[in-house]
Amino acid sequence: MKVSNVTLRRRLFLALVVVLVGFVALIGRLGYVQLVRGGELSAKAEDNWRREVAFAPNRGDITDRNGTKLAYNVSSPTIVAIPVQIKDKEGTAKTLAPVLGISETKLLGLLKKKAMSVIIKPEGLKISLDKALEIKKLGLPGIVVAEDNKRYYPFGELAASVLGITGVDGGLTGIEKKYDDKLKGVKGSISYLSDAKGEMMPGSTDRYQAPTDGLNLELTIDKQIQTIMERELDQAMTKYKANDAIAIAMDPNTGEVLGMASRPTFEPGNYNAYPAEVYNRILPIWMTYEPGSTFKIITLSAALEEGKVNLKNEHFFDPGAVEIGGARLRCWKKGGHGSQTFLEVVQNSCNPGFVALGNRLGKDTLFKYIKDFGFGKKTGIDLGGEENGILFKLSQVGPVELATTAFGQGVSVTPIQQIAAVSAAVNGGTLYEPHLAKAWTNPETGKVVQEIQPEPVRKVISEKTSAQVREALESVVALGTGGNAFIDGYRVGGKTGTAQKVINGRYSPNEHIVSFIGVAPADNPKIVVYVAVDNPQGIQFGGVVAAPIVRNILEDSLQYMGVPKSSAQIGKKYKYGETPIVTVPNLVGKTVSDIYEDMNMNFNLSSAGSGNTVIRQAPAAGARVDKGSTIRIYLGSDADLPGDADAHADH
Repeated sequence: MKVSNVTLRRRLFLALVVVLVGFVALIGRLGYVQLVRGGELSAKAEDNWRREVAFAPNRGDITDRNGTKLAYNVSSPTIVAIPVQIKDKEGTAKTLAPVLGISETKLLGLLKKKAMSVIIKPEGLKISLDKALEIKKLGLPGIVVAEDNKRYYPFGELAASVLGITGVDGGLTGIEKKYDDKLKGVKGSISYLSDAKGEMMPGSTDRYQAPTDGLNLELTIDKQIQTIMERELDQAMTKYKANDAIAIAMDPNTGEVLGMASRPTFEPGNYNAYPAEVYNRILPIWMTYEPGSTFKIITLSAALEEGKVNLKNEHFFDPGAVEIGGARLRCWKKGGHGSQTFLEVVQNSCNPGFVALGNRLGKDTLFKYIKDFGFGKKTGIDLGGEENGILFKLSQVGPVELATTAFGQGVSVTPIQQIAAVSAAVNGGTLYEPHLAKAWTNPETGKVVQEIQPEPVRKVISEKTSAQVREALESVVALGTGGNAFIDGYRVGGKTGTAQKVINGRYSPNEHIVSFIGVAPADNPKIVVYVAVDNPQGIQFGGVVAAPIVRNILEDSLQYMGVPKSSAQIGKKYKYGETPIVTVPNLVGKTVSDIYEDMNMNFNLSSAGSGNTVIRQAPAAGARVDKGSTIRIYLGSDADLPGDADAHADH
């Protein structure tokens, strides 16, 4: 059928209209895409093209309270491969493998991975600066030396459990984990636009985002006190072959932990070389056990605060054992202590005497004070893994449970609870939350960002009661069972503890946890030290094993802290077998024959030099030493004497 011209023109017009409409729609769509969604689509495209290499921030330093670095970062680059940029993978593997100490086969497998970037690990992870420089000089395409760092602990095992450890993703234990968010900082990066082959797109530029370094953390720990404590624990473990040992030092007036250590220990920078149970547990806050007689300080504090006892004017007769609820509870001294004041009950650590105090208080009052002193729940110290300890439920407390609790048996505590509670008992009566973080500082300016203030929890006893507790504890050291913690010239208070271990639900007759808690100066406490030793071999008494350890820590720490000695301390009562402390006389200027007439057998002599006159001596005149100690004298003639004889003694 023949189509008319009119029909043809109509069809052409219709087709033209359709084309025009389509063209207008296309232009509209293009305009919409370009003008309305252009930014959005360009951003998406750029995201698809952009490749990024991360740069780790510098993790914040951890220092002691005096600014000594205990943990910090050292530069330790990481090798990153960008497979699509490596044309000659076999050649690259052959050149790079010997430098990294990796097999060619393994490296080639990494270079052939279908990934935008591959970390060559572990061989290329956190390498030395020298090795990084060597790799840079090779100029291998697609091999990037990325800035990285690793954690360094300059003092090895020092404060290991407190500091903790770090892994690839940050802190894993200890302070490193507790404050990981503030220490780790924010990652930076360098990014670029890349085509499908991994080549940088023409006209594009690198985009660099600088990392934000983590904040620096100042701890309450004092490196010097920490070092003293760790030295003493090492010696104790060698001497007694114990299972474990812990030590904590605290400022009783703030709750600041001055030192915290345990044995066995580890090196944080090489923790994988040690058993997981060593580096994963912080014994001073995790270990729970029956405290024994150190817990009597709590019973004493409660009895004094409630007016249930007069220490000096009230007497108690100790027959050696007491019958309670069908159970026979014995004193550690066979036959008992007989008639004694209640102050002597404390000095002698007499169990029946403390049973009497517990009965006077009653279960409601005694357990109220126990809880007020912080037992039965976490102290809130800024470390992970803290335990609660265990107390009897009040409904379960009968006459026997009340009696045993009064002298520290049947309850379970942690070392950190024990030292925090005793600090409250001697500081005027305020319980503080123990803490390790002291201040946060900006790594660039050094300015303090945040200062952590002492956190009082509650007032437990009055200042008057606290003063009585301090006096009683000083008498324990000078006149009672704590004699091995006595330090001539320093007023030291303390309490021994010897507790049977519970093994498989039964008290072990052969294994004990022995402990001692010491306070100094007793009249104005600046430091409290608690030491516990788990199953020492040989004699298992807190006064024999733990008290000398605390004495050594206190003596060195007090001298380091510049605490002056006092002439007001209670004179020590020496027991049979104990060595008295005597004053060294001035021997300079005397003849040897004169010395032997005047020495009264208090000292031994060791001489050097020739002549008959003492021209120097060591220790110096006036020093206080154990009776029987050796004095070194240096002999010469009268002409060798200085103008002032005292000036030439060895100080």
